[in-house]
Amino acid sequence: MGVGARQLWGLYEPIHGVLYFTDECRAAANDAGYKGFWMGYFAMRAAPLGPVGSAVVTAAFYGFHPSRTERALPAAWDIAGPVEALAARLAGVDAALRRVWGPDAESDQVRDAADLAWQAAHACDTAGRVVGAANQALARPDPPHLALWQACTTMREHRGDGHNAALIAAGIGPVHAHLLKIAAGETTPSSLRQGRNWPDKDWTEAADELAARGWLTASGGLTDKGTAARNDVEQATDNASERPWRVLGEARTKLLVNLLTPLARSVIAADAFPLPNPIGAPPVG
Repeated sequence: MGVGARQLWGLYEPIHGVLYFTDECRAAANDAGYKGFWMGYFAMRAAPLGPVGSAVVTAAFYGFHPSRTERALPAAWDIAGPVEALAARLAGVDAALRRVWGPDAESDQVRDAADLAWQAAHACDTAGRVVGAANQALARPDPPHLALWQACTTMREHRGDGHNAALIAAGIGPVHAHLLKIAAGETTPSSLRQGRNWPDKDWTEAADELAARGWLTASGGLTDKGTAARNDVEQATDNASERPWRVLGEARTKLLVNLLTPLARSVIAADAFPLPNPIGAPPVG
């Protein structure tokens, strides 16, 4: 197929990412009663899983130190449960995308993109992919921009579940993964260190372990061996994310790319998905 899973990720990730980076979504979390950014983040992202505790979410999201999750869950569910969190995230996304896309939020372009993306999202193979499966099970919202957002979210979490499996298979723990991402120049050290909340000793130990494998230089750069190992993980992630596009077929996948590209660019131009960011998604073509 001419269009690859990584190119699609670069298009649906910014649309999904408005949940984390817009004032509208933060306001929706505040309106639900959640205290601070991280409580809102974990509650709204984890809501499809139900009222789970911090250990489950730490495991499923993979990159966070347990202390970051423990401050938010399960306390968030005493304030507003998963049903309320799901409503809050849609309310925030609704406001954010209407600001970014304006009248185009209800355009034929968005409606057609939503239909294709929904088909792709429901072609995702979710065995062993808990966060992707939980999002796939949600009902389709009526407004086309929200249906598109939910489909992008399902595909993004499906890919994330597969990426975590590839990291585990390669013996790459959460902090190892962060260091490799930083070394590849995909994000800044400060955003991951502050956001993921791992202690300094964990960063030091992980860097020493990667250096011992011959993957990082003494200054924290990627060696040829480290680059190859990281490329193997990214390729495994891409391979595990291909099924939706095989099911959709080349012609309809290319059509979806054409529909999503200007929408994703608009999100980035509005700073609703800032670059750089901790996610490190590839640039929109």
